[in-house]
Amino acid sequence: MSKTQFVSSSTYNKLWFEAHEELSCLLAQELPEEPLRPERDRVVFFQRLATLYVRYVQIFRQLEEAYDQSVHPQKRRVIRQVLDSVMGRVLELKNEMVEKEFSEYHYMDDIIQDLKLTPEDLEIPIPRYFICERNEVLQDRERMFAAILNQMDVTEKTGPQVMRMLTLERAIKVIQVAERARQGRLRAKFMREIHRDSERQKKADEQEAVTTDQAAVCIQKVWRGFMQRKMTKRLREEEMIFLGMAMDPKLSYPSQNELATQNNKANRRTRQDEHEDDYQKSIGSVIYQLREVEGPEMKETMKDQIRQWFIECRDATGSFPDYPEEEDGGSALIFAEKTPEELAEELAAKEEEDANKKPKGKEEIKEKGKKGKIEDEEEEPGLKMLPSAYLADLEKEHKTFSEVWQNRNESKNFSQRHELELIKEEKRKEIEVEIRKQVDELMRQELANWKLAVDKEKSGKVKGAAKKKKASKSGKKKKKDKDLTADRTTESLFEELVEQELLKKADNVKLKDYLGDYSYLGTTLRQSDIEPMPSLSDVRQVVALYAVLPLGSQAVHEKAPLVKTILLVGPSGVGKKMLVHAICQETGANLFDFSPLNVAGKYPGKSGLQMMLHLVFKVARLMQPSVIWIGDAEKMFYKKVPKDEKELDPKRLKKDLPKILKSIKGEDRVLIVGTTNDPHSADLKSLCKFYNKIILIPRPDYASRYVMWKELIQKNGGEITRDLDLSSLAKISDGYTQGHMVQVVRSILTKRRIQQFPKRPLIASEFVPPLARIDPVFQEEEEALKNWYAKTPLGRKRIKAASGKEGDEEPPKTGGKGGKKKGKK
Repeated sequence: MSKTQFVSSSTYNKLWFEAHEELSCLLAQELPEEPLRPERDRVVFFQRLATLYVRYVQIFRQLEEAYDQSVHPQKRRVIRQVLDSVMGRVLELKNEMVEKEFSEYHYMDDIIQDLKLTPEDLEIPIPRYFICERNEVLQDRERMFAAILNQMDVTEKTGPQVMRMLTLERAIKVIQVAERARQGRLRAKFMREIHRDSERQKKADEQEAVTTDQAAVCIQKVWRGFMQRKMTKRLREEEMIFLGMAMDPKLSYPSQNELATQNNKANRRTRQDEHEDDYQKSIGSVIYQLREVEGPEMKETMKDQIRQWFIECRDATGSFPDYPEEEDGGSALIFAEKTPEELAEELAAKEEEDANKKPKGKEEIKEKGKKGKIEDEEEEPGLKMLPSAYLADLEKEHKTFSEVWQNRNESKNFSQRHELELIKEEKRKEIEVEIRKQVDELMRQELANWKLAVDKEKSGKVKGAAKKKKASKSGKKKKKDKDLTADRTTESLFEELVEQELLKKADNVKLKDYLGDYSYLGTTLRQSDIEPMPSLSDVRQVVALYAVLPLGSQAVHEKAPLVKTILLVGPSGVGKKMLVHAICQETGANLFDFSPLNVAGKYPGKSGLQMMLHLVFKVARLMQPSVIWIGDAEKMFYKKVPKDEKELDPKRLKKDLPKILKSIKGEDRVLIVGTTNDPHSADLKSLCKFYNKIILIPRPDYASRYVMWKELIQKNGGEITRDLDLSSLAKISDGYTQGHMVQVVRSILTKRRIQQFPKRPLIASEFVPPLARIDPVFQEEEEALKNWYAKTPLGRKRIKAASGKEGDEEPPKTGGKGGKKKGKK
């Protein structure tokens, strides 16, 4: 192991230790010895929640980096458990913040300032293990897609080809167009030559006799002017770089150190796989060794302990005990530090509880209800933190870190390979459990033989009780849903869905490609009772929290607040479809297309609809994670179907899809994402009932437009120079969406225009004519969407809370973009 690799290992160890130090402080704050008193002030309570959220996000970022680069296989497992629990806790806090502030978007400028952080530190990282650990599965899926699509192309090519015949009029027109174009090009060539000849003759006539000295002076004048301008420009650029107002051109390319760091990270990921293989081999050899060497001794020791317990119970109670059932823990109860009398009492108490389980009478229920009311009345009013499913896990995992890893001496483990002693400790417990089950079967039989020999009368009762217990276990079996495709393989179902275009390949876009800057006016506007429009950075974070993190991790999805459906609402061109594809790319999820236009005409009839839903949800569960996208989501909940769409039957899924949605549980990583730019045409009640989360996506603000123009121009081969005024360009493009901006950049940055950059750099005025030909999203349209969102359940709660705060005055002003209205262009 090289010195550089050792230093980097210690760096990530330090990162891991720092994360646990911060986690220790947060656990002490969240799990105090005395419970915290309820907080009456909603603002103070939200500040407490937001501070916890920001601090947990910082731990999340540290642990994600440490897990991605650590090469020690046992450390990686410990870090992974804490990482998943911290992700779950972040989602719980986000859910609680939404419930307390009645908004999907939060502005925490004051907290960021207090903790001395930047807006970038609030960005939710996407764990790289979501994709890295599923590489083989994703590659297999890509091969399946390629094979199916190739087969479909071959079928189309070998199919009957229809020859299109041209009419006489059409053929004459084509010939005329070609001939006129040829003549035009020829005429232009002649005119160009004539023009050049006339220019040459004109210059020859005007030219006068010039002496050598005059020619030399003229050349010197031009040359010195050129050199002076060049030097002045260089000095000006150096001054701007020195003042920090311009980027050094050398920094625009990765430095040697950056390239070395990237190379080192790639090497560490390769070493992770090598160390993991060694670790798995060692586990196999350790298990074999423990079974062969320590197994027989463990078995005999357990038998002796259990026999000793039989005798002690016989001496203490006068009879042999009942052997603990496997469900209760078997002989593990015996090995707990308890006296025979305590163990016998515990077993007897359990039997009494089982016998006394009867339905409660009305009087008992009434008494319990009264007690509950009294307790509620005695409870102090105020806001409390909701119970967490992850705090206990975090406390346990932090304890493991403190006991095993915090003070561990690793001076001899330079290569960061696995430690055999830890493997033996872990696997010894598993083998003990395995051997205990075998010993329990033998000792139950031995105890029965002892009872037959000594306590003949009690043996009959024991058998009767055992029979009763066995009988009680056999209850009614739950009805299972009928599998319509039980005789088919997953591969054949996958192929059918691809051929029907219900299963599609996601575009290669990442969530970070959804460009947008932080909203710097959010807190100020809310303090002025103006509800700000969210920035694109806020949208990106919400999508990461609600969609990417739960889909990427099974441990998070099972215990975190369950989000089954999300609706993305916004004007056309703001990137709703791009976000759907980004979710699939970040998590390696399958993309199913349930858009009304895509479903129309496929699997006709009621039985066909049932089969389609069965196929999609069966494959979605078997090959999870999966995203089911519903484009034009409003069509499924139309108030009134337009005449031109009645044949498509857009409301086809309205009844059956919500029923299947109820069957999605925590273990099913399946998410339904709807997109719409016209939610007004849908029935609001039905739409809000189906979608758990409704995310409003606005037009890009000034900061986001500035970032997007810069990135889009560079991505499409352009160069950002001093001649291009990005600030003015961002200002004049107010109201235009990301789609509009992409369209304009691609129309301007042609191959020919890129070749002209050395002589003619880009300027902002070039982008004005293409922008002027496109209709922007006017302020009225955005206001209409905002007013519609105010009618959703969360929007109504927000307005109610704001009006209550203001003493039943008017609801908050609809601001955003500085609160100014914009007229039509």
